[in-house]
Amino acid sequence: MRIGIISDIHSNLEALTETLAALERHHPDRIVCLGDVVGYGASVNECCALVRKVSSVTLLGNHDAAVSGRMDYSFYYDAARHALDWTASRIDPDHLEWLRTLSYVHSLEGASFSHGNPLNPEAYEYVFAVEQARELLPSYGALAEVSFVGHSHLCKAFALQASGEVHEVIAAKFGLRRGHKYVISVGSVGQPRDCDNRACWVLYDTEERTVEYHRVPYDVETSAQKIFDADLALNFGKRLFLGV
Repeated sequence: MRIGIISDIHSNLEALTETLAALERHHPDRIVCLGDVVGYGASVNECCALVRKVSSVTLLGNHDAAVSGRMDYSFYYDAARHALDWTASRIDPDHLEWLRTLSYVHSLEGASFSHGNPLNPEAYEYVFAVEQARELLPSYGALAEVSFVGHSHLCKAFALQASGEVHEVIAAKFGLRRGHKYVISVGSVGQPRDCDNRACWVLYDTEERTVEYHRVPYDVETSAQKIFDADLALNFGKRLFLGV
């Protein structure tokens, strides 16, 4: 099975549209979205509608949870809180109800999918550094052979061994080795933060046991201008140009 994995769209319709076009050229058997469909960007309802149309599974991101009343976000910084309030005031009721139905974690073909830390998905903890991956070792037996996560907006992959070894996998495409467990942060469609402003998605081939990162250029100017024209923090648009 070939699974296309997307995450952290953040209401960026231009990035999502180009990502899905690129993804479909690889003929995936299904698409899984790891959450944060909304937040930061201006195309709230358009992105919800498109993800609902194409994704066989969508998981609950922290921004989705905040907008749908499933978590407290009073501790977020001012601009992020305002963006969530703005989103909640504009999202269609049907999409809001959909967000309220989303799960935190999903299993498929021996893999685990979640927005944050796969062992405690409701806490939305990050896994984007070796030190954070190492913290999973005490629960090594509970990990799936491969866990796909979002949340950090970074393209990071870690291989763990029961012996206590953890190392980062540095490759755009790599195979999954027997005797290892992997935690793979899939990057972001709508707001990359790895200094590459192209949208990112991942293709997981369960038969070939390969994982491949894909980058997709999109119309950053149009997406950013929508943010500039809305009542949203200008920085949410400016950072799209830099991928930070």
